[in-house]
Amino acid sequence: MLTAELLLLFRMILADGAVEEKELATFKRICTDSFGIPKESLVGVIRYLQDYGYETTGAQALALFQTLDRDRRIQLGRHLAEIAKADEDLSEHEVRLLKRTLEVLDIDAKEIVGEGV
Repeated sequence: MLTAELLLLFRMILADGAVEEKELATFKRICTDSFGIPKESLVGVIRYLQDYGYETTGAQALALFQTLDRDRRIQLGRHLAEIAKADEDLSEHEVRLLKRTLEVLDIDAKEIVGEGV
């Protein structure tokens, strides 16, 4: 399940077609703070997600999230929004990915507002 969550978060970085340093830094912070991934492992994690991402569709990853408890789904939505807003430029693709993901997670956008987002 962790891999699917990380993959979805990584896809948010790629949603606007460019990897922005602020988005990547936010992703790395989430990996260490929320998932306990050591900083020295992040390069390998990102490389793995780049490779694995081509083999897994967004729909496949999203289907896994329907089994998560509500608090974890809300936290995932918050992380996605945080990455999307990290570069202070929400693209149409980022908004679309976030909206579609929140629908699949059965979360109202109002539930992810706050807590640093």
